[in-house]
Order: sequence, then C-alpha cells, then structure tokens
Amino acid sequence: MLLDELFKEDGQTLGALERRLPMTRFGVMKHLRVLEEAGLVVTRKRGREKLHFLNAVPIRLVHDRWVSKYAAPWAATLSELKHRLEGQAMEKVFEIYIKTTPERLWEAITNPEMRRKYNFSAGIESDWTPGSRYQGVSPFSPAPIWEGENLEVDPPRRLVQTFRALWSEDVKGEGTSKVTWEIEPIGDSCRLLVTHDQLREDANAELYGGWMMVLSGLKTLLETGGMLTTPGSLRYSQGPQPAA
Repeated sequence: MLLDELFKEDGQTLGALERRLPMTRFGVMKHLRVLEEAGLVVTRKRGREKLHFLNAVPIRLVHDRWVSKYAAPWAATLSELKHRLEGQAMEKVFEIYIKTTPERLWEAITNPEMRRKYNFSAGIESDWTPGSRYQGVSPFSPAPIWEGENLEVDPPRRLVQTFRALWSEDVKGEGTSKVTWEIEPIGDSCRLLVTHDQLREDANAELYGGWMMVLSGLKTLLETGGMLTTPGSLRYSQGPQPAA
C-alpha cells in the first residue's frame, strides 16, 4: 500500500485511518504494524488516543545511503511525498536509532562544538538550566539564527525547548513553537524522538524541514566520528542556510 493512500496528514488515529480506506480495522492495523516495524511510522499516546506519524528520518537515510541514477526517481517520489505530508500538520515527530550512550547523545545535543559538526556550522549557546535561554549561532551570521527557552532539562533523558527562528523575515513571522528531545536507551543504542509541535497550520516548511538532515548528521557523527558529506549537507555548511 502506498503511504499517501494511508496518510493524508500526520497525527492520525486508527479510526481516522480506517475511515479513509476500503478495508477492515484489522487490515489497517496490519499495515500500520508493518510500517512501524520498518521505522516509517512513529506512534505516540495522547490521553486515550494513539496517534500515528510519518517518520521522515529513515526515508532520508535511505536516500543518503542508496540514491543512484537508478534509485533517484524512487527517492524523488518519497521526497515529494514527505514535503506534501509535512505541509498539512501542526506537529512533527522524528525518530532515529543511534549506536551510542544516553550521556554521549545528550552531550552531542548540548555541546556547542559537537552541535556545530552535525548542524552544518550552526552551534548553540546556553547554560542548560530550566528557564535559561539558548541561542543558535553561526560563523556566517553576527546575530543569532534561532533562540528559545529551556523549559525542561533532565539529562540525559529529556530536553524541552521553545523555538523561534530568526534567519529570515519570513520565519520570524511564524512566532514561537516547541521542540522536545527524548532519549531512551535500548541495548547498546539509543532511541531519539524529536517532536516539533505548536506549529501553526501551513507553517513555513523551513521551520522543520531541516530535521531529517540534522538528525542524519547527528547519527553519522556519533557512530563514525565523521561529518555527513551528502550534497545537501555540504551546501548547508558553506553559507547561511535555514536549520532546525
């Protein structure tokens, strides 16, 4: 089943998906289970509801690792699907598994020098206490390119921040949203769940469109010690560009 037949927008309940498709509830559950096991769908509980989100991170990883002249049409189709789906939702959920410890992952999220390596020249400054401010800084800009407040700081498990983009007049007008980082140790690896919510409907895609590349860069840095060298990441590192 094509993903665009199943998802019209992110954050869908089982009942909403069932009503959209000419199949039984059991059939919908079976398809969702396959997609979730493949890492293409992420679920979250909200009260009594279980919401399903399309996870763009593994799609991006497939593109970065395997795209070729033969795979390019397929990868382009998935990329177009991702942008269309993301333009309709007010909450974005990204999941990725990284072979590292929670402490090392937390350090990568909060350490300015490590952050600069996978966030494509954009570092971060803060004292990482609840209620403190943070700023995204870049060697290409004398002024902060994003800013916010650290609402919850619980190392090495959970970080909740407000987020306000400053890199252009268009994104400044979008106001403040919220980003939540959740780290869960699983064996010798960690599950990182990033939720970007409180986005207005039809929000500028620059606010959240860079997460796939940022998280791919984070995974590459922690697992290999190197930097992501895909064409997109190199383009972002060579001048002032939007970042998550």
